Amino acid sequence: MSDALVTDLYEVTMALSYLREGMTAPATFSLFVRKPPPERGFLVAAGLASALDHLTELRVDETDVAAFAEVMERPYTELEPLLGLRFTGEVRAVPEGRVFLPGEPLLEVTAPLPQAQFVESYLLNQVCHQSAVASKAARCVLAADGRPVVDFSLRRTQGVPAGAQAARLGALVGFAGTSNVAAAHAYALRAVGTMAHSYVEAFGDEAAAFLAFTRAHPGPVTFLVDTYDTARGVAVAARVLRESGLHEGCAVRLDSGDLGALAVTARRILDEAGLPGVRITASGGLDEYGIDRLVRSGAPIDLFAVGTLVGVSADAPYLDAAYKLVAYDGQPMMKLSTGKVTAPGAKQVFRGPGLADTIALRDEPAPAGTAPLLRTVMAGGERTSPPGTLAEARAAFAADLALLPPSARRIRSPQLPTAAVSERLAELTADVRRRIERRIRGAR
Repeated sequence: MSDALVTDLYEVTMALSYLREGMTAPATFSLFVRKPPPERGFLVAAGLASALDHLTELRVDETDVAAFAEVMERPYTELEPLLGLRFTGEVRAVPEGRVFLPGEPLLEVTAPLPQAQFVESYLLNQVCHQSAVASKAARCVLAADGRPVVDFSLRRTQGVPAGAQAARLGALVGFAGTSNVAAAHAYALRAVGTMAHSYVEAFGDEAAAFLAFTRAHPGPVTFLVDTYDTARGVAVAARVLRESGLHEGCAVRLDSGDLGALAVTARRILDEAGLPGVRITASGGLDEYGIDRLVRSGAPIDLFAVGTLVGVSADAPYLDAAYKLVAYDGQPMMKLSTGKVTAPGAKQVFRGPGLADTIALRDEPAPAGTAPLLRTVMAGGERTSPPGTLAEARAAFAADLALLPPSARRIRSPQLPTAAVSERLAELTADVRRRIERRIRGAR
């Protein structure tokens, strides 16, 4: 199936109508998040690379037109105006890994109206999902307070591509590794993992299982110790590690029960066995809230493995994002729907110290002490530079994270910074609103 078909039907019907009506003048659409999910003090921009890949490769060919005609139950000739549609426009976007705030455009597309409209669904799909997961994962790194966090989410993500994205996004915000072998290979990440309870059960005896594991994997190894009785499992693991001479980099993993209390017990058993260097890993239903609770309690846990709750951003699995027309054929456009009013005109975001952001019109000069956040990443339908690297995105995130005020970094009840609106943008918004309202009154 061509990626040109990965769109909502109304994108096809609108693009077809625009083409039939000759409405092909340049249009600017702005993609932004209306309001943040609960308990988010910041959001992380992600998904730009896959969005740009789609725009670069988009071509509507005869097979696509035939598919549109089939699903719409219309003759091929009626859909033929779509043949050859590709993206020839410009994209300005917040770079991957940067922190952004609600109301700020994550990206702006300027292209002939049918093209700019046609790509809406795919762009929202990529940017919203990946930004939601990256924002959740970033909070896990904050909660861990310097302890490593790794990704165990593949088995529960909504599809294999989402699992790969979760692994990459975790790495973007500072995760130390992933259990996803394909993602580790594709993105040069550290592959991490232990064993399943089924492995221990298959041997019928923890000592036999742990010894067999050391024979297959000379080290460092991590033993899963809670298949039967956790304290006993830790003691067995300590004996096997001591007798095998495997100490450096080895660990035991706790996956159930009261992780804080069990970590205290495990640490005591390991220390008494003369194994102070053996680490304790915790997993099992963890996200930033669970990690924060354990860290604050002083639990002697050295590494956190997060899976389902983070890979699907369980408490906030979507972003309330929109892709709205803000200019067409040289004229500013806006929407006045109740609760969904949009600001007209192509925009820029100027960032000051401490994430003091100002949303302004694109052609406004930068206020003193600020820098523009959106960059031109596509022109004439082509990338303006090679795709950014994961290392670059990671560095961008780390730099922005350091600028966040402590109130925004809190895990519980964070305070989200608010972007200001420039005077010129506020004036344009009021002017366009008045013109629309006058036109509506005149039409009655």
